[in-house]
Amino acid sequence: MASAPTHPDREIPSPAAADRAPARPARTRAAAVAAAALTVGAGLGLRAVAAGDVAKYGGDALYTVLLLALVVAAAPRLPPARAATIALATSWAVEFLQLTAVPAELSRRSTLARLVLGSTFNAPDLAWYAAGAGAGWLIHSALRRGRHGAGALAR
Repeated sequence: MASAPTHPDREIPSPAAADRAPARPARTRAAAVAAAALTVGAGLGLRAVAAGDVAKYGGDALYTVLLLALVVAAAPRLPPARAATIALATSWAVEFLQLTAVPAELSRRSTLARLVLGSTFNAPDLAWYAAGAGAGWLIHSALRRGRHGAGALAR
């Protein structure tokens, strides 16, 4: 015996569906821009209250969170995992670029270049970028799942 077809509006989405669900681009973009601003504030605040490894490695993680927010602002329909992967790959690319003399030379000429590109390769930074990408992915996924889950429950 065949089962009765289900109405598409009444289907219960799988937990992974939130990762693939289309978002409202304008709303997502605005939230991402706000998240980027908050991340910059958190990074500056961390530098103001902490020193040493806490400030350095916390800043590394926040750097990737910032990149993730910028990726989402530029492409709001990207799934959280893809956005986090792009942010992590960019962070790693910048870190590996520090194996050349280019970032150090640019950093000597510009504070902005020093903040964006750094100057010296440091292998532990790679792990902290991954931590930032993971944290950003978890937050982005939870927010997206919450937004889509609330709509599914209202039906």
